[in-house]
Amino acid sequence: MDIKNKRIWVTGASSGIGEAVAKELAAQGANLILSARNEAQLEALRASLPNAESHIVVAIDLSKSEDIADIVAPVLKDIGRLDVLVNNGGISQRGLARDTLLDVQRQVMEVNYFGTVAMTQAVLPSMLENGGGMIVTVSSVAGKVGGQSMSGYSASKHAILGYMNCLRAEEALNGIKVLNICPGFVQTNISVNAMLADGQQYGKVAGSIANGIDVQTCAVKMVNAIRQEKDEVVIGKGISYWAPTIYRFFPGLFRRLSSSKNFRE
Repeated sequence: MDIKNKRIWVTGASSGIGEAVAKELAAQGANLILSARNEAQLEALRASLPNAESHIVVAIDLSKSEDIADIVAPVLKDIGRLDVLVNNGGISQRGLARDTLLDVQRQVMEVNYFGTVAMTQAVLPSMLENGGGMIVTVSSVAGKVGGQSMSGYSASKHAILGYMNCLRAEEALNGIKVLNICPGFVQTNISVNAMLADGQQYGKVAGSIANGIDVQTCAVKMVNAIRQEKDEVVIGKGISYWAPTIYRFFPGLFRRLSSSKNFRE
């Protein structure tokens, strides 16, 4: 896929991976729709991008999935065609499963799963009417394997991979491509805003995040995967990159490793 002049919608674009991906896509000539909750941050990002006038800001709160279709519909009517949706928006969670409030589990699932599903279902009919498109979803290595202190987050990321794999099977012959991105540890503030077992914020950058790959490298690899129209990629380094492979070929070893060490600290 040639990125130039493609109309691409990026959720979670106000910071972290979403912001870096938006910058990389804009540098390659894409026309962007930038979404997140913080409209002011989105406007600042839009203004900083090449060809700022070709990009659109649309504030969306993924935790309010029931509102998403009504927000998306008039935008699609105005732009006429959407080539790629990048489902990047999400929240993280930390805490032992036994301690994590059910309400926290629900909030994580609402954003990471239902918000992403709602966004996908809002754009899919338009893509089908226009002959196809690509749905890109940022899941996680935690969506491939489980570990300590992330039951809600890992469950939501496993769930969205399941949904997207079914969507690929259903719509492949109708021109819809589905790409799942599974990053490991990436240097962002995702752990700062992560929800603890009681719903409070974690409030700091975890060592695993600080030692992860830099966000620009992640963004470049993601955009390359879009250009190459891949089905799934794992992005990371160290254990966060190799974990799915270890689990696939040596599941017993992986289970022993994950039970003896919390790699997310």
